[in-house]
Amino acid sequence: MKERVFQPELLDTLPPNDPDAIRAREEMLQVNGIMGNHRWIERMVRRHREDGWRITELGAGDGALSLRLMEAGCCNAAALHAFDLAPRPELWPAEAHWTRGDVLAQALPDTEIVIANLFLHHFTTEQLRLLGSRLSPVTRLIIAAEPARYWIHTLSGRLFCELAELNHVQRHDMQASIRAGFRGDELREALALDSTWKTCVSSHPLGACRFMAWR
Repeated sequence: MKERVFQPELLDTLPPNDPDAIRAREEMLQVNGIMGNHRWIERMVRRHREDGWRITELGAGDGALSLRLMEAGCCNAAALHAFDLAPRPELWPAEAHWTRGDVLAQALPDTEIVIANLFLHHFTTEQLRLLGSRLSPVTRLIIAAEPARYWIHTLSGRLFCELAELNHVQRHDMQASIRAGFRGDELREALALDSTWKTCVSSHPLGACRFMAWR
């Protein structure tokens, strides 16, 4: 699995109210719980943020991660901004910002922290370079948990799908995500972060490529 391979994910083709899509999103919470992505992102935000820093989540989905950070005291609702193609969730706070649309179509908000969970692997290297160019000058911290592209995770992913009886959408999309995932410094290079950024990358045994950049 030396090169990233892109294949359309089924969840992206289904309407938000499709029963298979609803189930797949519920199963993603289970997958995130196993991988520990939300817990890790919260720990990193707590450890590195400064008082008053604002947060943007890219690909926020149902808003669960952003709401977790808000409830944990990492920011207040007014300092929270989310991007997604999906509509604003019903439980999204009135004071928090929600942009429905393409993250590549506009400059990113002026927030000190940008987070992404299982989202950046959807983009090509060229698209990630564009995304990196649209980071706000005030952004100081980027935290992302993405699929780690190693063959062992394709096998463990198939086993987990069988044991957890996940639906066909999740089974397909998990494998597609791994094939489009990252290894080593690929994400830093794709975002074209300049020398002002320092980065740290680790591969979690349960399949996550954990990336953090700061300046």
